[in-house]
Amino acid sequence: MEPIPDVSLTILFDNYNYNAEFKSSWGFSCLIEGTDKTILFDAGSKDGNLMYNFQAAGKNPDDVDLVVLSHKHWDHTGGLPEFLDSRSGIDVFLPASFPEDIKKTILNKGARPVEIKDFRAISDYVWTTGEMGDKIIEQSLLIETRRGLVIMTGCAHPGIEQIVEKAVIEKGGKILLALGGFHLHRSDSSAVESIVAGFKQQKIKYVAPTHCSGDGTLKIFEQVFNDYYIRAGAGKVIHTADLQ
Repeated sequence: MEPIPDVSLTILFDNYNYNAEFKSSWGFSCLIEGTDKTILFDAGSKDGNLMYNFQAAGKNPDDVDLVVLSHKHWDHTGGLPEFLDSRSGIDVFLPASFPEDIKKTILNKGARPVEIKDFRAISDYVWTTGEMGDKIIEQSLLIETRRGLVIMTGCAHPGIEQIVEKAVIEKGGKILLALGGFHLHRSDSSAVESIVAGFKQQKIKYVAPTHCSGDGTLKIFEQVFNDYYIRAGAGKVIHTADLQ
């Protein structure tokens, strides 16, 4: 196994916009580079913005080694068929509970669905939490970097607190960054403040909530985390080596 890496995280799809050269619409996708495998986490919706933003980012779909889908919703899976038209023959890691039609689409595009149930490694220094939740089943990613653990969520339907707790149980150590959709856009400020306090208690250093987190949630996280709050959105690139 290679030494613990620094990684680069490029948000390729988001309803928030960070870089005007990128297109934004409802959904999420992030490209993870720097480990032994280049990973596309989620694929946004089917409006073509994912592939447009690949080009805007100067990234080549052929360089992607595997795909991870957090959950079955259209705004995280819709862009996958178009992506697989450009990059087929790879593994797509998805919760085992995914609908059969999505699994068949992956097979028909010449890719391989890999069903995930439990916590496991998917490449060097990258793990899936395994299936979490009950009504909406979802997996998140844990990425070990030289500066600490990165938690990446699609929508955090099982609860962002529960996902963080799972990361602590399975991996321990310092949490460098929590990034992605926290699914708090319908939560009141007191509930968000409680979650932010929990993040502080877990000593999470940086936060980058986006997608379904909600405008009010972003404001509260920014107020509390201050210099350790990272504004996210389509076109944002985070280098863990820069996070001191």
